[in-house]
Amino acid sequence: MKSELTQEFVECFRNLPERVKQTARKNYRLWKQNHHHPSLEFKKVNTSEPVYSVRAGIGWRALGVVKYPDTIVWFWIGPHSEYDKLLKNL
Repeated sequence: MKSELTQEFVECFRNLPERVKQTARKNYRLWKQNHHHPSLEFKKVNTSEPVYSVRAGIGWRALGVVKYPDTIVWFWIGPHSEYDKLLKNL
């Protein structure tokens, strides 16, 4: 699966602690190899829209939407507490 980043995602990523950035990069490389790897918990999180989440580190998540059959557009990355709030508003 291919991926693209929104400007909002880039800004969120820029504000992450360095250790989280490193883990997120490592998990992204794993996702590129096997997006169904169990440690990533890649899953659909919305019943009406093709929105997916992936573990970006312990306590950190990224959200993306499938725009094309083979491409996900990542739009957010951040702490699990904010992730929970975002999911309620999807």
